[in-house]
Amino acid sequence: MKKRKIATLSQSAAVALVTLLLLAGIAVAQSATLQGVIDGRSGATMTVKSADATTVVVLTDNTQVEEVEGGLHMRKKQMGMTALVPGLPVEVKGSYNDKNQMMADSVKFKASELKNAQDIQAGLAPAEAQVQAQQQQLQQTEQQVQQQQAAVAAQQAELTAEQQKIAANKAAIAAANKRFGELGDYNILGEVTVLFANGKVAIEPQYKPQLQQLADKAKTINAYVIQVKGYASAVGSAALNQKLSTERADNVTDFLEQQGHIPLTNILAPGAMGTSRQVAPDNTAEGQADNRRVVVRILQNKGIAGN
Repeated sequence: MKKRKIATLSQSAAVALVTLLLLAGIAVAQSATLQGVIDGRSGATMTVKSADATTVVVLTDNTQVEEVEGGLHMRKKQMGMTALVPGLPVEVKGSYNDKNQMMADSVKFKASELKNAQDIQAGLAPAEAQVQAQQQQLQQTEQQVQQQQAAVAAQQAELTAEQQKIAANKAAIAAANKRFGELGDYNILGEVTVLFANGKVAIEPQYKPQLQQLADKAKTINAYVIQVKGYASAVGSAALNQKLSTERADNVTDFLEQQGHIPLTNILAPGAMGTSRQVAPDNTAEGQADNRRVVVRILQNKGIAGN
């Protein structure tokens, strides 16, 4: 009788072990990795375009966002979801739901590629400035050719090389513009501009009700995204202006999250825009005041809006 009980217990244990292994196999089979470029953000989702498809990725409060460095990606830095901007190459790990959407457990990207994506959002100012500088150099070279006929052949070779560099830069700008698409795919459904005192990053009291109203309006819109861009006047060093524009954008983002109760999954913050896109001359106090700003917009994907 005891032998039969032992045999029955052994069989039950074996069945339980097989069931556990099958469940573990199913869990492993459901996990997936996706590599591609962020093509857009809409609400708590983003679209990632890979070589063969475009996938909807769902972001949650449990999604880990990491910036990796080094050849083996051993150095990692935890980042906020606001870093997930269009144009950023990413590696997403997670599992697919019944709508064939990937539920993201983690999103990883390189620091250098984040900087490139942010530069694209800033309007490619560095690349355009480089093109203008090279065009000026070309003009100077052409004048030298006219003045020094004996050196025409050598200087013509330099001209050809410079023209190739300009063509390559223009192609890079065109490709970057195509990859990001700026605001062409979005409707702007609300906007608030917050101005800052010289050298200051704190939000002044008169702007907080405006930000609260914008947050309340955003929550009535289907699949909204809030875009935050910080700027500085062209007074002082470039490093200081970059720091000021970053802290201003971060403080507005914190207010929207903590006071406006906007989830970070619905905030798209490209970081510091520095002194790019000045709206007024910086040779007057009034113009400098207008340029020390953070622009906050409610965006909705035109595909969702139906236009």
